[in-house]
Amino acid sequence: MLYLCKIKQNYMKKISIIALLLIVFSCKTNPFTGKSTLNFMPNSQVFPMAFSEYSTFLKSNKVVKNTNDAAMVKRVGERIAKAAKLWLDTNGYQGYLDDYRWEYNLVDSPEVNAWCMPGGKIVVYTGILPVTKTEAGLAVVMGHEVAHALADHGAQRMSASTIQQIGALAGNVLLSNSKYLNEFNTAYGLGTQVGVMLPFSRSHETEADSIGLQIMALAGYDPDEGYKLWERMSAASGGGNSNSLLSTHPSNASRIANLKQLAPKVKAEAQKYGITRFE
Repeated sequence: MLYLCKIKQNYMKKISIIALLLIVFSCKTNPFTGKSTLNFMPNSQVFPMAFSEYSTFLKSNKVVKNTNDAAMVKRVGERIAKAAKLWLDTNGYQGYLDDYRWEYNLVDSPEVNAWCMPGGKIVVYTGILPVTKTEAGLAVVMGHEVAHALADHGAQRMSASTIQQIGALAGNVLLSNSKYLNEFNTAYGLGTQVGVMLPFSRSHETEADSIGLQIMALAGYDPDEGYKLWERMSAASGGGNSNSLLSTHPSNASRIANLKQLAPKVKAEAQKYGITRFE
């Protein structure tokens, strides 16, 4: 029994050391916030996977081509990408987008959604266009999704998930012969979701709102459209998503309030880049 305890202790030490090394040596600076973030997934590993998945997705879905809406998606995407490069180059992050392979596609689907994979691979569903209504509304959505990619949110989630799995493994080793093992697995799963992973995701959404609003303003789109879009989103969902505790996204009300507060600040920032008119 004493021998088994020593084995467990040594195993736990190794797990702790691995987790600590991952955290200490895997911080990457978010260029838009200046904050250090947990990210040990390099672009060289993430981007090829994303590009492959994107290609597979397009082959298995109906891509809309040669329409005014498809042209609008491409136009907005190109303006957002250009604005992102302007911000990054101006603020000392030249070359940040070198590995990006921008692509913008409209997909025929009733789903009210859009997304941007790491490396700049964007999809907008036709189902969201009745809610975005205008080109500026679409810019809000695409700016937000591009912001997720620029801030490496996908890689951060993958990194955080790895740490979460290490924590679960450590707990199972400690309690392997304990009657509390099942209780631990249940409580740990819920605890890490509510206490860490969900707030982690919500913070990403709030951050993407802020970064996306900056980028769309630099692209010449009116940042006031940000909160107006989410008012329409809220109306379209029947005012849902009121409980932000167990949601990966902030509540609609808090999101609208935050975007209203950000809009004048973003306009003032855009003026520093010579952007004085918004559409």
